[in-house]
Amino acid sequence: MTATPRVLVVTAVPAEADAVTACAGGAGVQGPAGELVLPAGLRVRRVLPGGAAGPVLDVLAAGVGPAAAGAGTATALTAAALAGDPYGLVVSAGIAGGFPGRAPLGAVVVSEALVAADLGAQALDGGFLSVTDLGFGHTVHRAPEGLVRAVAAATGALTGDVLTVATATGTAARAAELAGRHPRALAEAMEGFGVAEAAVAHGVPVLELRAVSNAVGPRDRAAWRIGDALAALTEAFRALGPALVPEPNQPAQPTQSTRPTEVTR
Repeated sequence: MTATPRVLVVTAVPAEADAVTACAGGAGVQGPAGELVLPAGLRVRRVLPGGAAGPVLDVLAAGVGPAAAGAGTATALTAAALAGDPYGLVVSAGIAGGFPGRAPLGAVVVSEALVAADLGAQALDGGFLSVTDLGFGHTVHRAPEGLVRAVAAATGALTGDVLTVATATGTAARAAELAGRHPRALAEAMEGFGVAEAAVAHGVPVLELRAVSNAVGPRDRAAWRIGDALAALTEAFRALGPALVPEPNQPAQPTQSTRPTEVTR
């Protein structure tokens, strides 16, 4: 890692990436060094929100969903490692749905854990069995505790779990089910766990930072506040500065299953 901390920030769509890069107020790196073109046409934009003192933010819009996010993150991490300048931190960032009563519209949330909420199987009784329940792997990555505290202190963010889903919640029943299964969940989005899988595979710490644009539950587009959430995301990254430097030797780690490997359906 260079003397100035390098952070890979992964969003789903360009509008979220624009909100992150706006934190630098135009203080981007000019010329070829300011943009890196990766395989599959992915582009990383570099900005310096804290000036020369850092950190350096490399911002990538990798696509929607955990698969695209994981693939894009892995591509960027591999390119950096091969260049001999690996990243010191990965941040999954963007807007999100907030669970009612836990994370209101406009709130910023930072992940204590990045959780794959729908990776598993439906049980015979209609319930849900995670891949951990099935004995096939893990569904949780935890962010470094000291880093979470520092980010929350710098931004005023709420701290708790951020769920990753492949299908965004659209009913009150589904919202209640997820809230019941994940009592520490503040928000849901669609990329964090995929980003975390790639980061952990490279031994790089990871966290998720989201601004709440809508309530998790019935889809009421008239109530969405996407513009306000993007503005809150910009302000959060503007406030971060040195907080984005992870503790030494503190990569995120998957929560390991302690259950037997017997498959129950």
